[in-house]
Amino acid sequence: MKIGLYFGTFNPIHIGHLIIANHMAEYSGVDQVWMVVTPHNPLKKKETLLDDYQRLHLVFLAFEDYPKIKPSDFEFKLAQPNYTVNTLAHLQDKFPTHEFSLIMGEDNLKTFHKWKNYDVILKHHDVFVYPRISSEADNNQFKNHPKIHLIDAPVVEISATFIRDNIKAKKNVQPLLPSKVWEYIDHNNFYKK
Repeated sequence: MKIGLYFGTFNPIHIGHLIIANHMAEYSGVDQVWMVVTPHNPLKKKETLLDDYQRLHLVFLAFEDYPKIKPSDFEFKLAQPNYTVNTLAHLQDKFPTHEFSLIMGEDNLKTFHKWKNYDVILKHHDVFVYPRISSEADNNQFKNHPKIHLIDAPVVEISATFIRDNIKAKKNVQPLLPSKVWEYIDHNNFYKK
């Protein structure tokens, strides 16, 4: 089975994530997309980051009607801080018949050379890159790499920071969130302080 791994804090999950994950599930050749919720890094300030399991629950709510997209708490079980190369090794060990690839935004591709053991990732895994709006010159060293696949996906520029800031400012962000996610956030008064 071919699995696309979409990593993120998803704080909160929003329709931009949903659009990209669904596009990857339908058009990239993977059988499933796993939404890998990144746990809170104890070395970083928490500020507005919801509890790991609250964010995982929001991902469940967002994708319960999408059979090709699965929430994943896999990284919750690994030592922190964790690196993508380690997660991939653990996943391959646990699911030896699966073929794992990464899903990332074009902005992450620009710093991919700084990732721990990025060359090992590229040796063993495909990387699917969705477009982002950028004012930087298009001179990425990985653009022509055989393991890098640029996906002609919709450009979605919605940020979780924008959503959190505007919930706090008492603005209506409901259209930017899956309805069940919005209801859960609103009911629990998340991001209001």
